[in-house]
Amino acid sequence: MPPFNHRLLLFRLVVSIGLLGLLATYLDLHLVLARLGGMEARWVALAVVISLSQVALSAWRWRFTAGRLGLRLPLVAAMREYAMGTFLNQVLPGGVAGDLGRAWRHGRTLVGGLEGQAWRAVLLERASGQIVMLSIAGASIAWLPRPFSADLRTVLVGVCLLLATVAAGLIAWAYSQRQVYDSVLRRTWVDARAGLLSRRALPAQLLSSTLIVTSYIAVYVIAARAVGVDTPASTLVPLVAPVLATMLIPATIAGWGVRETGAALLWGAAGLPVVDGVAISVAYGLLVLVSSLPGAVILMFEPGVSQDASSGRDRTPRRHRD
Repeated sequence: MPPFNHRLLLFRLVVSIGLLGLLATYLDLHLVLARLGGMEARWVALAVVISLSQVALSAWRWRFTAGRLGLRLPLVAAMREYAMGTFLNQVLPGGVAGDLGRAWRHGRTLVGGLEGQAWRAVLLERASGQIVMLSIAGASIAWLPRPFSADLRTVLVGVCLLLATVAAGLIAWAYSQRQVYDSVLRRTWVDARAGLLSRRALPAQLLSSTLIVTSYIAVYVIAARAVGVDTPASTLVPLVAPVLATMLIPATIAGWGVRETGAALLWGAAGLPVVDGVAISVAYGLLVLVSSLPGAVILMFEPGVSQDASSGRDRTPRRHRD
Protein backbone atom coordinates (compact mmCIF):
# COMPACT_ATOMS: atom_id res chain seq x y z
CA MET A 1 0.00 0.00 0.00
CA PRO A 2 1.28 3.55 -0.73
CA PRO A 3 3.06 5.08 2.28
CA PHE A 4 0.96 7.18 4.64
CA ASN A 5 1.93 10.86 4.69
CA HIS A 6 1.38 12.25 8.19
CA ARG A 7 2.32 15.80 7.15
CA LEU A 8 -0.29 15.73 4.41
CA LEU A 9 -2.88 14.50 6.89
CA LEU A 10 -2.00 17.31 9.30
CA PHE A 11 -2.17 19.94 6.54
CA ARG A 12 -5.59 18.80 5.33
CA LEU A 13 -6.88 18.46 8.87
CA VAL A 14 -5.80 22.05 9.58
CA VAL A 15 -7.49 23.28 6.37
CA SER A 16 -10.76 21.50 7.19
CA ILE A 17 -10.84 22.67 10.81
CA GLY A 18 -9.71 26.16 9.83
CA LEU A 19 -12.47 26.64 7.25
CA LEU A 20 -15.13 25.23 9.57
CA GLY A 21 -13.87 27.42 12.40
CA LEU A 22 -13.96 30.49 10.16
CA LEU A 23 -17.56 29.77 9.23
CA ALA A 24 -18.47 29.27 12.90
CA THR A 25 -17.29 32.80 13.70
CA TYR A 26 -19.60 34.34 11.08
CA LEU A 27 -22.69 32.16 11.48
CA ASP A 28 -25.13 31.44 14.28
CA LEU A 29 -23.57 28.13 15.33
CA HIS A 30 -26.43 27.36 17.72
CA LEU A 31 -28.92 27.60 14.84
CA VAL A 32 -26.83 25.23 12.70
CA LEU A 33 -26.59 22.73 15.56
CA ALA A 34 -30.31 23.03 16.24
CA ARG A 35 -31.06 22.18 12.63
CA LEU A 36 -28.72 19.19 12.76
CA GLY A 37 -30.23 18.00 16.03
CA GLY A 38 -33.68 18.02 14.48
CA MET A 39 -32.83 15.77 11.53
CA GLU A 40 -35.77 13.50 10.74
CA ALA A 41 -35.08 9.76 10.85
CA ARG A 42 -37.11 8.98 7.71
CA TRP A 43 -34.93 11.27 5.61
CA VAL A 44 -31.76 9.85 7.16
CA ALA A 45 -32.90 6.30 6.35
CA LEU A 46 -33.70 7.25 2.74
CA ALA A 47 -30.28 8.87 2.32
CA VAL A 48 -28.53 5.76 3.65
CA VAL A 49 -30.46 3.50 1.26
CA ILE A 50 -29.55 5.68 -1.72
CA SER A 51 -25.91 5.87 -0.63
CA LEU A 52 -25.64 2.09 -0.31
CA SER A 53 -27.16 1.70 -3.78
CA GLN A 54 -24.65 4.26 -4.99
CA VAL A 55 -21.76 2.12 -3.71
CA ALA A 56 -23.16 -0.93 -5.51
CA LEU A 57 -23.46 0.99 -8.79
CA SER A 58 -19.97 2.44 -8.38
CA ALA A 59 -18.60 -1.06 -7.81
CA TRP A 60 -20.30 -2.19 -11.03
CA ARG A 61 -18.65 0.70 -12.88
CA TRP A 62 -15.25 -0.33 -11.50
CA ARG A 63 -15.84 -3.97 -12.47
CA PHE A 64 -16.95 -2.92 -15.95
CA THR A 65 -13.86 -0.74 -16.42
CA ALA A 66 -11.53 -3.47 -15.16
CA GLY A 67 -13.20 -5.96 -17.48
CA ARG A 68 -12.64 -3.70 -20.46
CA LEU A 69 -8.94 -3.71 -19.54
CA GLY A 70 -8.85 -7.51 -19.39
CA LEU A 71 -8.96 -7.86 -15.60
CA ARG A 72 -11.35 -10.23 -13.87
CA LEU A 73 -13.07 -8.75 -10.83
CA PRO A 74 -16.19 -10.45 -9.41
CA LEU A 75 -19.00 -8.06 -8.53
CA VAL A 76 -19.18 -9.20 -4.89
CA ALA A 77 -15.45 -8.56 -4.44
CA ALA A 78 -15.80 -5.18 -6.17
CA MET A 79 -18.68 -4.18 -3.87
CA ARG A 80 -16.73 -5.29 -0.79
CA GLU A 81 -13.66 -3.33 -1.87
CA TYR A 82 -15.65 -0.26 -2.88
CA ALA A 83 -17.41 -0.17 0.47
CA MET A 84 -14.06 -0.26 2.28
CA GLY A 85 -12.63 2.37 -0.06
CA THR A 86 -15.61 4.67 0.49
CA PHE A 87 -15.12 4.54 4.25
CA LEU A 88 -11.38 5.21 3.97
CA ASN A 89 -12.08 8.17 1.67
CA GLN A 90 -14.23 9.62 4.45
CA VAL A 91 -11.65 9.38 7.21
CA LEU A 92 -8.29 9.80 5.43
CA PRO A 93 -6.92 12.90 3.69
CA GLY A 94 -7.58 13.85 0.11
CA GLY A 95 -10.65 11.72 -0.56
CA VAL A 96 -8.68 9.23 -2.68
CA ALA A 97 -6.91 7.07 -0.07
CA GLY A 98 -9.62 4.44 -0.32
CA ASP A 99 -9.31 4.36 -4.11
CA LEU A 100 -5.54 3.95 -3.87
CA GLY A 101 -6.10 1.13 -1.39
CA ARG A 102 -8.52 -0.85 -3.57
CA ALA A 103 -6.26 -0.40 -6.63
CA TRP A 104 -3.28 -1.66 -4.62
CA ARG A 105 -5.20 -4.61 -3.18
CA HIS A 106 -6.62 -5.57 -6.56
CA GLY A 107 -3.22 -5.29 -8.23
CA ARG A 108 -1.56 -7.30 -5.45
CA THR A 109 -3.54 -10.40 -6.44
CA LEU A 110 -2.48 -10.19 -10.10
CA VAL A 111 0.59 -11.64 -11.83
CA GLY A 112 2.41 -11.07 -15.10
CA GLY A 113 2.76 -7.32 -14.72
CA LEU A 114 -0.98 -6.55 -14.59
CA GLU A 115 -0.70 -4.28 -11.54
CA GLY A 116 -0.56 -1.26 -13.85
CA GLN A 117 -3.89 -2.18 -15.41
CA ALA A 118 -5.42 -2.49 -11.94
CA TRP A 119 -4.27 1.03 -11.04
CA ARG A 120 -5.44 2.46 -14.35
CA ALA A 121 -8.84 0.76 -14.00
CA VAL A 122 -9.44 2.70 -10.79
CA LEU A 123 -8.06 5.91 -12.32
CA LEU A 124 -10.37 5.67 -15.33
CA GLU A 125 -13.38 4.67 -13.23
CA ARG A 126 -12.95 7.69 -10.98
CA ALA A 127 -12.23 9.96 -13.96
CA SER A 128 -15.53 8.90 -15.52
CA GLY A 129 -17.42 10.11 -12.44
CA GLN A 130 -15.48 13.35 -12.07
CA ILE A 131 -15.94 14.31 -15.71
CA VAL A 132 -19.69 13.89 -15.38
CA MET A 133 -19.75 15.75 -12.04
CA LEU A 134 -17.85 18.73 -13.46
CA SER A 135 -20.03 18.73 -16.58
CA ILE A 136 -23.23 18.81 -14.53
CA ALA A 137 -21.76 21.47 -12.23
CA GLY A 138 -20.91 23.61 -15.26
CA ALA A 139 -24.34 23.13 -16.81
CA SER A 140 -26.00 24.01 -13.49
CA ILE A 141 -24.72 27.58 -13.78
CA ALA A 142 -27.33 28.29 -16.45
CA TRP A 143 -30.12 27.36 -13.98
CA LEU A 144 -28.84 29.15 -10.89
CA PRO A 145 -31.49 31.21 -9.04
CA ARG A 146 -32.25 34.64 -10.51
CA PRO A 147 -30.86 36.69 -7.58
CA PHE A 148 -27.50 34.99 -8.10
CA SER A 149 -24.74 37.58 -8.45
CA ALA A 150 -24.01 38.26 -12.12
CA ASP A 151 -20.34 38.84 -11.35
CA LEU A 152 -20.00 35.53 -9.49
CA ARG A 153 -21.88 33.75 -12.26
CA THR A 154 -19.34 35.14 -14.73
CA VAL A 155 -16.47 33.97 -12.54
CA LEU A 156 -17.95 30.46 -12.36
CA VAL A 157 -18.37 30.35 -16.13
CA GLY A 158 -14.75 31.47 -16.52
CA VAL A 159 -13.52 28.79 -14.13
CA CYS A 160 -15.47 26.11 -16.02
CA LEU A 161 -14.06 27.27 -19.35
CA LEU A 162 -10.54 27.31 -17.91
CA LEU A 163 -10.92 23.79 -16.55
CA ALA A 164 -12.35 22.59 -19.86
CA THR A 165 -9.46 24.18 -21.76
CA VAL A 166 -6.86 22.60 -19.45
CA ALA A 167 -8.57 19.21 -19.75
CA ALA A 168 -8.71 19.48 -23.54
CA GLY A 169 -5.05 20.45 -23.61
CA LEU A 170 -4.04 17.48 -21.45
CA ILE A 171 -6.04 15.10 -23.62
CA ALA A 172 -4.49 16.52 -26.80
CA TRP A 173 -0.99 16.21 -25.32
CA ALA A 174 -1.62 12.65 -24.16
CA TYR A 175 -2.91 11.80 -27.64
CA SER A 176 0.25 13.21 -29.22
CA GLN A 177 2.36 11.02 -26.92
CA ARG A 178 0.34 7.86 -27.44
CA GLN A 179 2.90 6.30 -29.82
CA VAL A 180 5.90 6.72 -27.50
CA TYR A 181 7.14 3.18 -26.99
CA ASP A 182 6.02 1.60 -23.73
CA SER A 183 5.50 4.94 -22.04
CA VAL A 184 3.05 5.28 -19.16
CA LEU A 185 1.05 7.70 -21.28
CA ARG A 186 0.85 5.21 -24.12
CA ARG A 187 -0.42 2.46 -21.84
CA THR A 188 -2.86 4.86 -20.20
CA TRP A 189 -4.14 6.02 -23.57
CA VAL A 190 -4.65 2.45 -24.78
CA ASP A 191 -6.52 1.59 -21.58
CA ALA A 192 -8.55 4.80 -21.74
CA ARG A 193 -9.72 3.95 -25.24
CA ALA A 194 -10.69 0.43 -24.18
CA GLY A 195 -12.27 1.25 -20.82
CA LEU A 196 -13.67 4.73 -21.26
CA LEU A 197 -13.76 6.14 -24.78
CA SER A 198 -14.70 3.27 -27.08
CA ARG A 199 -18.16 3.17 -28.64
CA ARG A 200 -19.23 0.35 -26.32
CA ALA A 201 -17.60 1.61 -23.14
CA LEU A 202 -18.57 5.30 -23.34
CA PRO A 203 -22.38 4.87 -23.12
CA ALA A 204 -22.04 2.55 -20.11
CA GLN A 205 -19.62 4.93 -18.41
CA LEU A 206 -21.79 7.99 -19.05
CA LEU A 207 -25.00 6.28 -17.93
CA SER A 208 -23.54 4.77 -14.75
CA SER A 209 -21.66 7.95 -13.82
CA THR A 210 -24.74 10.12 -14.45
CA LEU A 211 -26.81 7.86 -12.19
CA ILE A 212 -24.13 8.00 -9.50
CA VAL A 213 -23.84 11.80 -9.66
CA THR A 214 -27.64 12.04 -9.59
CA SER A 215 -27.61 9.98 -6.40
CA TYR A 216 -25.11 12.44 -4.86
CA ILE A 217 -27.45 15.30 -5.69
CA ALA A 218 -30.46 13.36 -4.36
CA VAL A 219 -28.71 12.74 -1.01
CA TYR A 220 -27.88 16.46 -0.78
CA VAL A 221 -31.52 17.41 -1.39
CA ILE A 222 -32.59 14.82 1.18
CA ALA A 223 -30.12 16.38 3.63
CA ALA A 224 -31.91 19.70 3.10
CA ARG A 225 -35.27 18.16 3.90
CA ALA A 226 -33.81 16.32 6.89
CA VAL A 227 -32.72 19.59 8.53
CA GLY A 228 -36.05 21.28 7.78
CA VAL A 229 -35.03 23.43 4.80
CA ASP A 230 -38.00 23.63 2.41
CA THR A 231 -36.38 25.62 -0.40
CA PRO A 232 -38.11 24.62 -3.68
CA ALA A 233 -36.24 21.95 -5.62
CA SER A 234 -36.11 24.22 -8.68
CA THR A 235 -34.03 26.67 -6.63
CA LEU A 236 -32.06 24.14 -4.60
CA VAL A 237 -30.95 21.57 -7.19
CA PRO A 238 -28.86 23.92 -9.43
CA LEU A 239 -26.77 24.87 -6.37
CA VAL A 240 -25.93 21.28 -5.41
CA ALA A 241 -23.53 20.14 -8.15
CA PRO A 242 -21.27 23.24 -7.88
CA VAL A 243 -21.04 22.68 -4.10
CA LEU A 244 -20.23 18.99 -4.52
CA ALA A 245 -17.65 19.83 -7.20
CA THR A 246 -15.65 21.74 -4.58
CA MET A 247 -15.03 18.39 -2.86
CA LEU A 248 -12.76 17.44 -5.77
CA ILE A 249 -10.21 19.94 -4.42
CA PRO A 250 -7.71 17.63 -2.63
CA ALA A 251 -6.96 19.96 0.28
CA THR A 252 -9.21 18.71 3.08
CA ILE A 253 -10.52 15.59 4.80
CA ALA A 254 -13.42 14.19 2.72
CA GLY A 255 -14.33 17.70 1.55
CA TRP A 256 -15.07 19.00 5.05
CA GLY A 257 -14.64 22.75 5.22
CA VAL A 258 -14.31 23.47 1.53
CA ARG A 259 -17.79 22.03 0.88
CA GLU A 260 -19.35 24.14 3.63
CA THR A 261 -17.48 27.24 2.49
CA GLY A 262 -18.67 26.69 -1.07
CA ALA A 263 -22.24 26.30 0.17
CA ALA A 264 -22.01 29.50 2.20
CA LEU A 265 -20.76 31.47 -0.81
CA LEU A 266 -23.30 30.04 -3.25
CA TRP A 267 -26.28 30.33 -0.89
CA GLY A 268 -25.33 33.92 -0.10
CA ALA A 269 -24.92 34.80 -3.77
CA ALA A 270 -28.32 33.26 -4.52
CA GLY A 271 -30.00 35.40 -1.86
CA LEU A 272 -30.75 32.40 0.35
CA PRO A 273 -29.97 32.08 4.09
CA VAL A 274 -26.29 31.19 4.41
CA VAL A 275 -26.99 29.21 7.57
CA ASP A 276 -29.28 26.94 5.53
CA GLY A 277 -26.53 26.19 3.02
CA VAL A 278 -23.99 25.37 5.72
CA ALA A 279 -26.43 23.25 7.75
CA ILE A 280 -27.38 21.24 4.64
CA SER A 281 -23.72 20.74 3.73
CA VAL A 282 -22.81 19.51 7.21
CA ALA A 283 -25.86 17.21 7.24
CA TYR A 284 -24.79 15.82 3.86
CA GLY A 285 -21.30 15.10 5.18
CA LEU A 286 -22.73 13.31 8.22
CA LEU A 287 -25.13 11.25 6.11
CA VAL A 288 -22.34 10.15 3.78
CA LEU A 289 -20.14 9.27 6.75
CA VAL A 290 -22.88 7.19 8.38
CA SER A 291 -23.58 5.46 5.06
CA SER A 292 -19.90 4.51 4.75
CA LEU A 293 -19.79 2.67 8.11
CA PRO A 294 -20.55 -0.77 6.56
CA GLY A 295 -17.15 -0.38 4.89
CA ALA A 296 -15.55 0.01 8.31
CA VAL A 297 -17.15 -3.25 9.45
CA ILE A 298 -15.93 -5.05 6.32
CA LEU A 299 -12.47 -3.56 6.78
CA MET A 300 -12.18 -5.15 10.23
CA PHE A 301 -12.76 -8.65 8.87
CA GLU A 302 -11.66 -8.51 5.21
CA PRO A 303 -7.93 -8.18 4.44
CA GLY A 304 -8.39 -7.34 0.78
CA VAL A 305 -9.68 -8.51 -2.57
CA SER A 306 -10.35 -12.22 -2.27
CA GLN A 307 -8.34 -14.65 -4.32
CA ASP A 308 -11.34 -15.37 -6.51
CA ALA A 309 -10.78 -11.94 -8.02
CA SER A 310 -7.71 -13.26 -9.79
CA SER A 311 -8.54 -16.92 -10.28
CA GLY A 312 -8.48 -18.07 -13.87
CA ARG A 313 -6.59 -14.99 -15.01
CA ASP A 314 -4.21 -14.87 -17.94
CA ARG A 315 -0.82 -13.25 -17.82
CA THR A 316 -1.70 -11.12 -20.83
CA PRO A 317 -4.74 -8.85 -20.37
CA ARG A 318 -7.37 -9.08 -23.07
CA ARG A 319 -8.48 -5.49 -23.60
CA HIS A 320 -11.76 -5.04 -25.38
CA ARG A 321 -11.47 -3.12 -28.61
CA ASP A 322 -14.19 -1.83 -30.86
